[in-house]
Amino acid sequence: MNLWFRLFLMLLRRPWRKPVDASATTVVRMRVWPLDLDLNRHVTNGRYFTLADIGRMDYVLRSGAFRVALRHKAVPIVGDTWGKFRRELRLFEAFEIHTRMLGWDNKWTFMEHRFVSKGRVVGVVVMRGLFRAGRGTVAPGEFALELGLPEQSPSMPAWLTDWSRNCNDMSHQLRTQEAPPARQPETVG
Repeated sequence: MNLWFRLFLMLLRRPWRKPVDASATTVVRMRVWPLDLDLNRHVTNGRYFTLADIGRMDYVLRSGAFRVALRHKAVPIVGDTWGKFRRELRLFEAFEIHTRMLGWDNKWTFMEHRFVSKGRVVGVVVMRGLFRAGRGTVAPGEFALELGLPEQSPSMPAWLTDWSRNCNDMSHQLRTQEAPPARQPETVG
């Protein structure tokens, strides 16, 4: 329920929040509430990923990406996420989520969510996702053009492209492991 309340609050504030260029960083301010905590009395690692969804929703609404998705009759799909935790967030601590697009390749768009408290980055969530329509995946370069960005992605850091390649390798491995075993010919005896 806590996350629904935060999402609703973010949507209520939307009319007063200015639209941004798709290359901009958006900022959502929040506070740590009791339902965000684990047994160690700090924000549980899984909560960062869920809170990143709210930051991403704010970015999608303010950058106009939702309008592009509507034109394509596409829905956002998160493919993979990765998190880095540097410092804990404690009960009632104020923090911000800084969301920005890092770039895109031929299939995925990459976004970063920095959790900032007292001027320090306390955690980062990176996501690769796409927009899927009835006709298939909307090409990220095409999506970027409609957002007013160049079709070609800005240069992405090696760690990000390596991570994406590793995610692809894992997906391939899982598909291979899930494939039904090859059927053996029956022997007549």
